[in-house]
Amino acid sequence: MRTGTIVRATALSGAALLALSACGGSSDDAASGSAGSTGGAASGGAKQVNIYGTDGNMGNALGEDFQADGALAGMKGTTPLTELGPEFTDRLKEVDPALKDFNYAGESYDAVMLVAMAAQSAGSTDARTFGPYVNALTVGGDKCSDFAACLAIINAGGDVDYDGISGPLSFAEAGEPAQASFGLLQFGTDNALDDSKTEFVIAGDEANAATEAGPAPVPAGAASDTPLTIGTLLPETGNLAFLGPPEVAGVQLAINDVNAAGGVLGKPVTLVTGDSGDASTDTATQTVDRLLQSGVNAIVGAASSGVSLTVIDTITQAGVMQISPANTSDQFTEYADQGLYFRTAPPDTLQATALSDLILQDGNNTVGILATNDPYGTGLAENTKNNLVAGGLSEDSIQTVVYDPQAANYDAEVQQMTTFAPDGIVVIGFEESSRIIQGLNTQGVGPQR
Repeated sequence: MRTGTIVRATALSGAALLALSACGGSSDDAASGSAGSTGGAASGGAKQVNIYGTDGNMGNALGEDFQADGALAGMKGTTPLTELGPEFTDRLKEVDPALKDFNYAGESYDAVMLVAMAAQSAGSTDARTFGPYVNALTVGGDKCSDFAACLAIINAGGDVDYDGISGPLSFAEAGEPAQASFGLLQFGTDNALDDSKTEFVIAGDEANAATEAGPAPVPAGAASDTPLTIGTLLPETGNLAFLGPPEVAGVQLAINDVNAAGGVLGKPVTLVTGDSGDASTDTATQTVDRLLQSGVNAIVGAASSGVSLTVIDTITQAGVMQISPANTSDQFTEYADQGLYFRTAPPDTLQATALSDLILQDGNNTVGILATNDPYGTGLAENTKNNLVAGGLSEDSIQTVVYDPQAANYDAEVQQMTTFAPDGIVVIGFEESSRIIQGLNTQGVGPQR
């Protein structure tokens, strides 16, 4: 696989972003736009605006908040995503038939796999013992892509290189992917993601992956007196609740697969589930206390970077591993985690590369960024701005507005974007994104067509 730069993996049908006429042009007028007109003038002479989202809002759940046809049409965005394939998604639907999106399902599945393989390799369910094995399981060695095949390599004393559902993980020393696949998604006129227009790109460089070999696996046949117990800290409620179902399904499917292959150290893996809520509640703290009291060895979650920052010290200081399928804030890269925090989701330094490249390729010369005031929003906004400047935009052609996700309304922030009148607007947020985009539509600078 090529690395080091953005690599196009699948052609995008109709590469130009269908842009909005600020004076309310018809859908036929909007559909007649071309790549050359992006960020320029519509047929009536009005400026067109491109709207972009990120992983916090680029899901079908966003479209459920819009009734008017075309309210999101042409809105583009990025999310960590690989081409999952029907075999995996069909199996996820067997776990949860109501699934509509698959964001972070692969990352959740891979998180469980890495915990299980690390414990098997170490011959121990103690996270302090199996934690040092994790990074090396993703680089070098003999490639495998399912637990049974990886288990056979481990039991033979071999070196595993797990290529997961979410891609060749290739962890860096910080315990996070050195490269990752991102989906470039686009909403259709029915306010749902148009899968036919999805494109995949790679950001990052596998050369930045860890190079040190991990500890040697213990001899085959090692057993444990207690089963490996994995807890979940995933959003069942709160502003990321739409991400919960695919993550929960990914974890359960992985547990099923591990146990079908014989479990870990001779015993089935035990699962204890828990809700993370969001950063506005104390749900995560209460859940972590309960999970630790139940004797979990590892916790998969949280999805929100802000939530993880409230509990990471409690988890790691208890000698338990935390492995997130969706934390993307770059704060975790250098976090003092005692070697017990990992993530299968890529840091936002990589998503910012994919997002800024998308914005620049669409020909935007001025960009407005609306970002939620938390580690995810402000970090991704800053990294995206830096990449846009490195790509040729001047700093004064980019305006960042940070907002309170709990605000009663976003009229002032929307008005700032309307006054700035950029070629493109990026909304970095969660469920509140729908109210922001509705406000942009009302002002004639949203994706409504």
